[in-house]
Amino acid sequence: MSGRAVEVSVVLPAYNEEATIENTVETTLTTLDSFLPAGTYEVLVAEDGCDDRTPEIADRMEAEDERVRHFHSDERLGRGGALNHAFRAADGETLVYFDTDLATDMKHLEELVEAIRSGEYQFATGSRWMPGNVADRPAKRDFASRGFNGLTRLFLSSDLKDHQCGFKAFDRDALFDVLDDVEDEHWFWDTEVLVRAQRRGYDIKEFAVEWEPKGDTKVDLVRDVFGMGSQIMRCWWEFSVQPRITRNVSIAAGVFLTLVAVLLMGEYLPMDQVLTQMSNADPMLVGVAALVYVLSWPLRGARYRDILEELGYTEDTDFLTGAIFVSQTGNLVFPARAGDAVRAYVVKARRSIPYPTGFASLAVERVFDLLTITVLAGVVLIGLALTGMTSLSGLQSTVLGSDPSGGGVGASGQMAVYVAGGVGVAAILAAAVIVVSARSDRNYVRAVVSKLSNDSYADYVAGVIERFTSDVQTVAGNRSAFLTVGASSLAIWTLDVVTALLVLLAFDVSMPLVSLVAVTFFAVSVGNLAKVLPLSPGGVGLYEGAFTIFVVGLTPISAAVAIGAAILDHAVKNIVTLVGGVVSMFVLNVSLTTAVEESKEARVDAEPTDD
Repeated sequence: MSGRAVEVSVVLPAYNEEATIENTVETTLTTLDSFLPAGTYEVLVAEDGCDDRTPEIADRMEAEDERVRHFHSDERLGRGGALNHAFRAADGETLVYFDTDLATDMKHLEELVEAIRSGEYQFATGSRWMPGNVADRPAKRDFASRGFNGLTRLFLSSDLKDHQCGFKAFDRDALFDVLDDVEDEHWFWDTEVLVRAQRRGYDIKEFAVEWEPKGDTKVDLVRDVFGMGSQIMRCWWEFSVQPRITRNVSIAAGVFLTLVAVLLMGEYLPMDQVLTQMSNADPMLVGVAALVYVLSWPLRGARYRDILEELGYTEDTDFLTGAIFVSQTGNLVFPARAGDAVRAYVVKARRSIPYPTGFASLAVERVFDLLTITVLAGVVLIGLALTGMTSLSGLQSTVLGSDPSGGGVGASGQMAVYVAGGVGVAAILAAAVIVVSARSDRNYVRAVVSKLSNDSYADYVAGVIERFTSDVQTVAGNRSAFLTVGASSLAIWTLDVVTALLVLLAFDVSMPLVSLVAVTFFAVSVGNLAKVLPLSPGGVGLYEGAFTIFVVGLTPISAAVAIGAAILDHAVKNIVTLVGGVVSMFVLNVSLTTAVEESKEARVDAEPTDD
């Protein structure tokens, strides 16, 4: 290349283009030569993990022409990833790319390049949908393109007509300023770059181009369109929703939802009867229930100790029990389960356990909690559905409506039992899959996710699940540790159920004990699964609602008693948690508000990197 400095760098993203890449490069060089001085431009082939002869052809062209450079990737990066890779290595101040099929007429290249070189615009893009310039496209691609661009304009407040046209140019500094925040590395890359550029106030030129599709598109109209739709929702959440979700807003929303739930209960439920039933509950049994629940907390600390030991850290059970108390108290005070991250802060601040380990241990604990809850619910539901006519005959007659007193719920109760049985089977199967995946070397997660979508957001989701599974694998890989933590989890949740059972018995319910035990196991399991949804502090309202629905639906217990028991059961558990949390904060010298704020930064610090 001559001594003149390179001003324009054209990047050609190439994936399995052996039949066309040579002609594309030659056409590009000829077109650039028609309006740019010699030595002021270069063409980079961003070869994206091809498995055909494209790399060989690109190497040969690079050796024969100093204006051509070849950038190879051993693995598929995605179109956006390949462009990022090549743009960062390019020399020009004006960066250009277009699709290698040359669907856009090359007569527009000069206008594209000069829009940036002139300094008038920082971004330029061809458009197939400018007024009076309708591209001739196959119906399925036309429908998908119009729909995508319409959704982008609607949700992301863009004023461009065509975001995905593969014919764009950028000012180097402006592009790299935007790329710092661009998350997608596949087909949505074009759209995200333009939308972020608009939001930062850069000038964008959109001009009509003549465009003709060449061959079959590499866009999968099911996986990629689905993935790009999810990307629109991701950006919409980031731009329009997330900035408004401050801690004060979250607290206010949680309190509001809780108040609404209470008001609706008072409006549509027999709250006077509920209060009467609660006042008549046996205080001795309620006290015993509280003591039983207290017994579960040292078990929580011991389980957490066992998990941390597998991760290479040894701590005493008392301290870890206190850390869990503080964390769970945070969940009662703050919505969106903000307290979960508090534990990582506490063990880091008081025992110097790194944030990544703190979050990994929390993830392992959550997995075992969910597995135990779903297995308990599933086993009990299968028992209800399959043996209801034998050992649970009293319950079955009530649910199926054969109770002569008319206390049953008839067909709806029957449907509830069978649907619940199906849910139970699904829960057990899901639990088995998680355990098998965690104990296997095969990557089942990415294989399944890739069948739905192959964009970078799907890769991100797969990565999160993989890290989640990897955390479990740390414990699951040790059979002894897996059984120990599993047994602890079973004991913890059994005590949780016994607490609820004692509260129900405090209301002097009259039904066979075996039936009541079975229903309580299921109602508590489902209630705790409902609390996973971060809609209110401590899941207040969610737990009570799920608990009540299944107790009323599966037993002759009245709604007033079921609601009263659910409220009292949850209140007992929350009071124990709050008392333990306050004491633990005093002993460990931890401020809850400080812990919540610090834990937000801890999440960022704990994020894995590519290094």
